[in-house]
Amino acid sequence: MFSLLFWGLTIGIIGKVLLGLSVVLVHTKITKEKHIDGLVLLEMRKERKMAILGIILMVVGYVLELSFFGAVEGISLFGF
Repeated sequence: MFSLLFWGLTIGIIGKVLLGLSVVLVHTKITKEKHIDGLVLLEMRKERKMAILGIILMVVGYVLELSFFGAVEGISLFGF
């Protein structure tokens, strides 16, 4: 039903997203801490936003890879 390419891409993206989510969770927890300097908190908030953007880009890239390689029937963004 699904090819090895599909499973390889899927397992890879799950690992990347889990890593990104762990970064976001840590940054969220740290920014709620009241004993940290304000400049550090601002930087942590920026890093958290960048991590969320990174997760979004990874998921979009995953969908584009599946479409390009034709790993799943019915997903064709390129018309091949």
